[in-house]
Amino acid sequence: MDSKFILLIEDNKDDIELTIRAFQKNNLKNEIVVIKDGGEAMDYFDKLAEVQPNENPKLPTLILLDLKLPKADGIDILKKIRSIPLTKFTPVVILTSSLEEQDLFNGYQFGANSYIRKPVDFNKFLNAVQQLGLYWLLLNETPKKAG
Repeated sequence: MDSKFILLIEDNKDDIELTIRAFQKNNLKNEIVVIKDGGEAMDYFDKLAEVQPNENPKLPTLILLDLKLPKADGIDILKKIRSIPLTKFTPVVILTSSLEEQDLFNGYQFGANSYIRKPVDFNKFLNAVQQLGLYWLLLNETPKKAG
């Protein structure tokens, strides 16, 4: 099994299922770990912030982040991700249905690598996920450690 895993932070069951199906349909076989609310996501990253330098935790290769989440906002989660040395350079793709320009601006301001509005049409969504997976999981390179 590929050691590269995707962390999907999404509260909508239909969007979770659709994203997983889109990755499978495009033969992207990476494990997808799902966190279903902002509180869980903050807890996950709080634990990563406490990891000691000699520990070697399994880290996501890509984080797909929804913005509108219960218990903690996606932008706050993004700020947390960027504040932790272990995840500072992990690619974060905001995958959202938000049409608000302020969300787009804040996403990039606080360190998102990409901002994708979820297409409503399934075939367009499949295409978007295929391109997203090919680029971020196969082509893109990131530093292994901060600093």
